[in-house]
Amino acid sequence: MFSFKRSISCRQLLNKLPVFFANCTKALGAALERQGGNPCARRADDGKLTNFLRFRYHLNYYVAMRKPLQVLIVAALSLCSLAQDTHTAKLTDAAALPQVLNFEDQQAVGAPSGWVGKPEGTIFTDDKIVHGGHWAGRLERNAESDGAFSTLHRAITMDFAGTTIELRGFLRTEQVSQLAGLWMREDGESPALAFDNMANRPVKGTTEWTEYSIKLPVHPDARQLSFGALLVGSGKLWVDDLQVLVDGKPVASSPKVEHEKSVFDLDKKFDDGSGIKLDALSEIQIDNLATLGRAWGFLKYHHPKVRSGALHWDYELFRILPTVLQAPDHATANATMLKWTTALGPVPPCQPCAQVKQSNLAMRPDVAWLEDIQLLGAELSHSLLEIYRNRPANGRQFYLDITEHVLNPQFKHELGYGDLKFPDAGFQLLALYRFWNIMEYWSPNRDIIGENWTQVLKEFIPRIVLAKTKDAYKLEMMALIVRAHDGHANLWGSLNVRPPTGECQFPVTVRFVENQPVIYDYIIPKAAKESGLAIGDVITELDGVPVKKLVEGWKPYYTGSNDASIMLGIAMFMTRGKCGEASAGILRDGKTLAVKPKRVPIPQGSMGFTHDLPGETFRLLSKDVAYLKLSAVKSAEARHYIEAASGTKALIIDIRNYPSEFMVFALGQKLVEKKTDFVRFTTGDLSNPGAFYWGEPLSLAPEPPLYTGKIAILVDEVSVSQSEYTTMAFRASPQAVVVGSTTAGADGNTSPFALPGGLQTVISGIGVFYPNKKPTQRIGIVPDVKVEPTIAGIRDGRDEVLEEALRQVLGKSVPEDAIQKMAKARAN
Repeated sequence: MFSFKRSISCRQLLNKLPVFFANCTKALGAALERQGGNPCARRADDGKLTNFLRFRYHLNYYVAMRKPLQVLIVAALSLCSLAQDTHTAKLTDAAALPQVLNFEDQQAVGAPSGWVGKPEGTIFTDDKIVHGGHWAGRLERNAESDGAFSTLHRAITMDFAGTTIELRGFLRTEQVSQLAGLWMREDGESPALAFDNMANRPVKGTTEWTEYSIKLPVHPDARQLSFGALLVGSGKLWVDDLQVLVDGKPVASSPKVEHEKSVFDLDKKFDDGSGIKLDALSEIQIDNLATLGRAWGFLKYHHPKVRSGALHWDYELFRILPTVLQAPDHATANATMLKWTTALGPVPPCQPCAQVKQSNLAMRPDVAWLEDIQLLGAELSHSLLEIYRNRPANGRQFYLDITEHVLNPQFKHELGYGDLKFPDAGFQLLALYRFWNIMEYWSPNRDIIGENWTQVLKEFIPRIVLAKTKDAYKLEMMALIVRAHDGHANLWGSLNVRPPTGECQFPVTVRFVENQPVIYDYIIPKAAKESGLAIGDVITELDGVPVKKLVEGWKPYYTGSNDASIMLGIAMFMTRGKCGEASAGILRDGKTLAVKPKRVPIPQGSMGFTHDLPGETFRLLSKDVAYLKLSAVKSAEARHYIEAASGTKALIIDIRNYPSEFMVFALGQKLVEKKTDFVRFTTGDLSNPGAFYWGEPLSLAPEPPLYTGKIAILVDEVSVSQSEYTTMAFRASPQAVVVGSTTAGADGNTSPFALPGGLQTVISGIGVFYPNKKPTQRIGIVPDVKVEPTIAGIRDGRDEVLEEALRQVLGKSVPEDAIQKMAKARAN
């Protein structure tokens, strides 16, 4: 279920969640292990698919926006939200910690001394309710508080030796509605190298002083520890007498370590900006910058000095940029790039050399441009080709690795430069180059982008480089990401700048039906009815502007793998705007009406966006038909669902939602009578950037109890990522039929990375195909029986997709009135 918060900052944080989950895969895997399952244990039946591989689908894309996963949502909120604050905060010296941690350096009532607390008006000190001494910290929230949560936090340098770090402290609560707890996170060049919090053991309600503890293994790459307390929802939280311990002893007494300095520590030349200022670009400059961007990316992943991490490659770009910009023609610019490339040093002959193997090759690298003498000139072309031919077979890359088991790229050392001052033409160009080249070499779906990717680079050089404000830069980066047509990718954390903007929206959900935006459901029924809007209304105008014109202007900023997913995103946000009264033109029963609905704040967790039946997770629609919706499913109950459906003629599995838990094997293996392949992946090759290879198919193996009746699987545009993967698995049953409309077409584990300006995005990191190598990305899951809702059906409260599924599994002998009775979704 999609959840959006009241304030812009909270919406930004929520938008950032998919990136967080992808970044924290290992940590969440460890959490899963603590709950009783080894995330890296291999399956005994096929020896191929790990539990960790299953679990990764639980981390994809909309997973973080679904209410059934509130525990994980809160985990992400408590961590991602603080990244910028703790990055820029003054670090507390470990020796001075005791007085800070017990709040006894406080001089007067007010904000806690030595701490960062947000939002304002929710963080205090208390001299009346304390655990020890004279002071305690207090977080206090009510329905009027800004944001959805409050934090109190500090940061220290991780310059100590040890194996385990622990945050211990006393908490007291009063009427906490959702969650109170401690949290801790280790950061290095990449954020969230390790984290822990109390999201899986939240403190709620009213409790007396109790000591709690959270622990982390000391990550070798961590350089900063952030820690503190968190309050989500309403209520009061007191915190006192905290301790930071390393291997059970106070951190101040731990032995110090001198971390080896990286190239980022040694090269600080452009920490305060690139120094590149531009007000205009000529066609010659744009052409030369396009060539530079391709050469820069090629060298990043191929030249041994760069791929070993010996150079700060971002800053090397800024060193060559002024000369390239000053070049009067292509030949001069190419000569500059040749000198730059040669200065990197000779490339030793490879022993052995990497080879693009033809067996199981799914996609070969696009390196033909290296031979384009007209583009590069003979000497630069020869130089780059020599680098390519002598690439070693060791597969080591400084800027990424391939994740163990899952095999998607894990991007490293991609700095976010969160303190960047705008405009900065150099760093803005770096953002374009970074995203473009990651797609060029590491996207498993590069061949189906559907764009001339080289031309996209050239088009966006002036658009991104010449953006004068941070918001303008964000919008242009969004527009660039849209052109990748990867439904997982977006400028997560920055969607507040995407049009239409505003903190409020109509208290209804909108869905495009029959190519028109239709009121599908009420978010706040009372406010919706008072607004004059009714389910089934077609929105034709917003604030005096035709919707068709608005959509045309919004569409370039909405990512999606296909049109269904793009329009889903627009439908979710299209009524957003300034709080208060607005105007809308609607079409109802063939009549055009003008209404004055109010845009209102949407309460946390109330914006449902599933199309399944309200009510129980499992039920019998009749003695012959069982129904199971995956939005609230529990994998531990898989056996129970099948046993409860035993004796029915058909099982309806509704995946017009996002599964609350990973069900591919827990349920899928109860739907097949023999070992059945259902998916295969393509993965990249570190030795051959841009090459992708086929993996072996993965299978379902029968596991009792088995369901032997007919199966109908319901899907539509909200079925994305894990929903699509789950559909592929269940579809492997010979008794299954998929009913509905095309899904979002975004599948595969996500690979996140930072962009300059403190921005975040992801790409789909592995290719997902049917066993016969038929693609799913951009296409989605194409139903066997296509049926879409109608405006009339929505107005009448019918679920036409479910109705058709019932016809498919029960046959024509069942009367139509019985079908509609079983499928009745809701009454207006």
